[in-house]
Amino acid sequence: MKREDLSGRRVAFVGLGVMGYPMAGHLAVNGAEVTVFNRTMARAQAWLDEYADHCDSVLRVVQTPAEAALNADAVFLCVGNDDDVRAVVYGTDGVLAGMSADALLIDHTTASQELALELDSACREQGIGFLDAPVSGGQAGAENGLLTIMTGGRADDFSIASPFFAAYAKKTALLGAVGSGQLTKMVNQICIAGVLQGLAEGLHFAQCADLDINQVVEVIAQGAAQSWQMENRSSTMARDQFEFGFAVNWMRKDLGIALRTGDALGARLPMTALVDQFYGDVQAMGGGRWDTSSLLRRLT
Repeated sequence: MKREDLSGRRVAFVGLGVMGYPMAGHLAVNGAEVTVFNRTMARAQAWLDEYADHCDSVLRVVQTPAEAALNADAVFLCVGNDDDVRAVVYGTDGVLAGMSADALLIDHTTASQELALELDSACREQGIGFLDAPVSGGQAGAENGLLTIMTGGRADDFSIASPFFAAYAKKTALLGAVGSGQLTKMVNQICIAGVLQGLAEGLHFAQCADLDINQVVEVIAQGAAQSWQMENRSSTMARDQFEFGFAVNWMRKDLGIALRTGDALGARLPMTALVDQFYGDVQAMGGGRWDTSSLLRRLT
């Protein structure tokens, strides 16, 4: 999906997981010169093999994040958690060791507000711009270039990033100062957790009442109960299929960040804390890699 001409723009992408792999691909397809780093080099090589045949721009795989960042206009991170981000940012092999002044560091990892503020401070010491920019939309959104990007940072940095974001996002927004993107992603995950628990209980009720779930959903999805989760997950939930999607382990990581931040802010999150415990039950059942819709499994 080509939507933005990024010809001549040099970027680095660190982290080629289920989200980063296609996001980096969209940048390449749109003309950017992309250098990638991934801890598993075979994954990086697979990315290069796939996109080299479809792109006219220069694509590279390197051995360290610092190498990836050399001469890059923008460096993108999409890794697992706060510690993973620090591992690819700091030290002689980290991206900050390779980035030039006036370059831009963009962190797409779902991480803490504290990390965002820390990275911004480190970047400013080197004259580097920074945006915390977690995404929503899942693997399908990344593959189809239809992500939502929640961004915190300065307006001039956001303007620089916007053409890159357009390659793989349908909606981008600058929510405020650095850290605002991560705070907004916490709101996103809090809302999703509540919707999924409600959907799981509703479908469980329908099963116990011997209702046809597909018929029920077809009707109620036309009214106030409609949600993305209902439209995209109810049928697989009804078939007891959970070996795909956004993993429970990652959702617990995200909810843990939200709950800790909520405590610091004095925000009361009783439902979020309860659903987090329910996801703990799913993990205990061996479902750490199951999709987050697997909340239904603990009811059946």
